[in-house]
This record gives sequence, structure tokens and C-alpha cells, in this order.
Amino acid sequence: PLRSFVLPGGGRIGAYLHQCRTVCRRAEREIVRLSRAEEIGEWPLMYINRLSDLFFVLSRWVAKRTGEKEYLWERGLRPKRKQR
Repeated sequence: PLRSFVLPGGGRIGAYLHQCRTVCRRAEREIVRLSRAEEIGEWPLMYINRLSDLFFVLSRWVAKRTGEKEYLWERGLRPKRKQR
């Protein structure tokens, strides 16, 4: 089981799939806003959420099949600052 966040990447195809997932998540937030303004039913939110999950799983599958390294987020790690 996954116990950390997977950072976007995993090769070009994986990065594109992560980007698709990001767009789905943005659409999900818009659907929530719309549902507060008018009745739209529950299926649009359920569908876009599952689509987002599909892109995530596909990105991990592609990374594994192509041998691309995945990077996991680690708490407390920060990028090194450039020395001036």
C-alpha cells in the first residue's frame, strides 16, 4: 500500500498522466462549486473523481512498465537553496 504522496513525474508519459489528473482535480473543485449553486446530481462528481484516480493509477503503471523512477514526497525535506 502507498503510504506517501507520489510526486508528478515518472517519465514523459507519466508526467502527462499526472497533468491529466491535475486537470481532473481542478474540474472536481469546479463541480463542487457548481453543486452549491444548483442541483446537478451526484454522478458528475463521482465520475470525475474516478477519472482522476484512473490517471493516477495509469501514471504509476506506466512508470513501473517503463522502468521510470517514481519520487515520493518525504516530510521535512526541502530543496537546497543556491549559494550566492
